[in-house]
Amino acid sequence: MDKNLNLILQNFRPILIAFVALFVLWNSIFQIGTEEVGVITRLGRYTRTVEPGLNIKMPFAETVFKVPVERQQKLEFGFRSTAGPEQSEYTKGGTQNESLMLTGDLNLADVEWVVQYRINDAYNYLFKVRDPESTLRNISEAATREIIGDRTVNEVLTIGRTEITVKLHELIQKICNEYSLGIKVEQVVLQDVNPPDPVKAAFNAVNEAQQEKETLINQAKSEYNKVIPKARGEAKATIQKAEGYAIERVNNAEGEVARFNDLYSQYIKAPEVTKKRLYLENMSSVLSKLGNVIITDQNGANVLPLLQMQLNKETPKKVTTKKD
Repeated sequence: MDKNLNLILQNFRPILIAFVALFVLWNSIFQIGTEEVGVITRLGRYTRTVEPGLNIKMPFAETVFKVPVERQQKLEFGFRSTAGPEQSEYTKGGTQNESLMLTGDLNLADVEWVVQYRINDAYNYLFKVRDPESTLRNISEAATREIIGDRTVNEVLTIGRTEITVKLHELIQKICNEYSLGIKVEQVVLQDVNPPDPVKAAFNAVNEAQQEKETLINQAKSEYNKVIPKARGEAKATIQKAEGYAIERVNNAEGEVARFNDLYSQYIKAPEVTKKRLYLENMSSVLSKLGNVIITDQNGANVLPLLQMQLNKETPKKVTTKKD
């Protein structure tokens, strides 16, 4: 019987050896995906990190942790989205405690946001913090409450959203670096910000009133910008016209004074000549405006032929001169 047992063992020994070798080989070769790196520990102690592809490890002594360093992951706050048969499903069930926040002006806001991140240090992600994903969630919630608590509800709902996301991104990344999480925050998105449901209707009414107020103020400013500059321009034009007229009158007056002074100085030198010259100049100026002029003596002789020539023209004016 012992011989038969030994014979059986001898026949199955190659099969057993092949099975053991195959088992050892199976536990020695492993594959890392294109989005992953492999972190290998030997008896619980970190030894090395391997890149994507086929790799070998010591069976039973070494353990492989696959970390998706190239995959973008996200954490959702204030809501949850699950993949449905046709499209993703959105729900707020059980998330109100993390989304309801107190603002700086002691109002409440229901804030929904998303943190998108990548693992940039597989060693830190695995061994520095016990539960890095839960830690990142707590960090994000604490940072959001801190930043929202420094701003008014109007800033959170309207004009301050961009600044809030930038500050939130910086603060979350700073705390992650301090904790050595091995995580790089790619983006922070404020998904939706609303007042709580019980006061939403009243808050919307206030917003509508404020928007109407801003509209009326803008309309008044527009009308002001139309009327006031025009009135100022007209006033300035009137003032400049008056100033020009004043300068013209002053210059004319000064010119007349200078002319009179010149005439007077000439009159002092030659009174008779100056009087005659002035008389002739004035007569020349006056007669040039009278049109047709007939000059006769006191008897009015020798004018009929000349008058006959003027029948079809304007009636001439008669100027009588004394006979010397």
